[in-house]
Amino acid sequence: MASATAPAAAAPTLAPPLQQLRHLAEELRLLLPRVRVGEAQETTEEFNREMFWRRLNEAAVTVSREATTLTTVFSQLPLPSPQETQKFCEQVHAAIKAFIAVYYLLPKDQGITLRKLVRGATLDIVDGMAQLMEVLSITPTQSPENNDLISYNSVWVACQQMPQIPRDNKAAALLMLTKNVDFVKDAHEEMERAVEECDPYSGLLNDTDENNSDNHNDEDDVLGFPSNQDLYWSEDDQELIIPCLALVRASKACLKKIRILVAENGKKDQVAQLDDIVDISDEISPSVDDLALSIYPPMCHLTVRINVSTGFEGIALMSAFKMELECLLD
Repeated sequence: MASATAPAAAAPTLAPPLQQLRHLAEELRLLLPRVRVGEAQETTEEFNREMFWRRLNEAAVTVSREATTLTTVFSQLPLPSPQETQKFCEQVHAAIKAFIAVYYLLPKDQGITLRKLVRGATLDIVDGMAQLMEVLSITPTQSPENNDLISYNSVWVACQQMPQIPRDNKAAALLMLTKNVDFVKDAHEEMERAVEECDPYSGLLNDTDENNSDNHNDEDDVLGFPSNQDLYWSEDDQELIIPCLALVRASKACLKKIRILVAENGKKDQVAQLDDIVDISDEISPSVDDLALSIYPPMCHLTVRINVSTGFEGIALMSAFKMELECLLD
C-alpha cells in the first residue's frame, strides 16, 4: 500500500555564482525596454516633490552600496557560495526594482522634459549595473582589475549624479536649451573653421600661377595643383556656404534668446509651454548638425538645399513660438 504522505520536494539546485551573475545581468537588461516606455503610476494622492526627490536619492544610494558590496566580494577569490551569491543577487535586483518604482511615481504633469531626464538617469543606473554583473561574471583571475573598476564607476557615477538632476520642469528645460545652444555654437564654429581650412591649396595656387604664367600653359602642370578635386569647394559650392552659415548663426541667436527669455521670465507652472519649446529646440540641433556635415566637399547641392530648407522651417517655428512665449510671459 502506497504511503499517504507525499515525499518532500527536493530543494532546487542553485546555479554556480558566476552563472547567477550572468543571469542577473540578463534580467536587468530586460527591464530597460519597460523603463523606456513605462508610464507614470496613477494615483489620487497629490504629488509631493520634496518626498519624491528624497526617495529617489535614497534609492540611488542603496544601488550604489549594493554595487560596492558586489564588486568587493566578486573581485577576489574565493568566490561566495551559491547560497551567498543568491542573496547578493536578490539584494541587487531589489535595489534596482525599488529605484525604478520611485521613478514611476513622477507624474507627467510635472513635465515631459523633467521625466525624460529622470528616465535617462534611471536607464543609466540599470544599464550600468547590468554591465557590472557581466564584468564580474568573468573569473576574477582572468578579469583585469581596471575593468571591474570602470564598470563599478559607471554605476557609482550615475548614482552620484542624481542630486544634480533639475528638480522642476523649468530647470530641466533650461538645461536642455543650454545643451542645444552649446551644440549649435560648436557646429557654427566647426563650419567657420572648415571655411578657413578646407582649401589649403588656394594660396599656393595663386603664387604659383603668378610665377609660372609665362612658362606653363597647362594648369595641370603647375606645381602644387591638387589632383583630388574633392578636397576643396567650387565657386558654386562657395555660393551655398554663405546662406548656410547665416542660417546656423540665426539658429544660435534664436536659441540663446529663448533660453534667456525662459530663464528670466519663465514660470515653473508653465509646464506644457516649456516642453513645447524644448521639443522644437531638440529638432533644431540635429538639423544644424546635418547641415554642417553636408557642406564638406564633395558637396551635394541637393542635400544642402534640403537641409537649408529644413533649417529655415525650424527657425520659423522657433521664432513664432518665441513671439508666443513673449506674449505669454508679459
